[in-house]
Amino acid sequence: MSTQHEAATVAYNPDNLLASIIGKLNLKNDAALSRALEVAPPVISKIRHRRLPVGASLLIRMHEVTDLSIAELRSLMGDRRNKFRISDKQFKPR
Repeated sequence: MSTQHEAATVAYNPDNLLASIIGKLNLKNDAALSRALEVAPPVISKIRHRRLPVGASLLIRMHEVTDLSIAELRSLMGDRRNKFRISDKQFKPR
């Protein structure tokens, strides 16, 4: 099976990531998770309901509080890509 095909068969699912962090940190709920990650509670809710992706800065914060590698965190949420693509628009001056 090709790597691209494997990535397509594993769906993005942030619930597993959030649940894993809650378990690792022995937290009670999403509110406690938002405090541990120092983000507003609606951020966790939006991620859980797939209205907001897990961004790079939040992924780094998750790494800092859990000591899990970025690769482990990405794997927990179903992200199996080998590389991230950065849009060239991000580097163009306005």
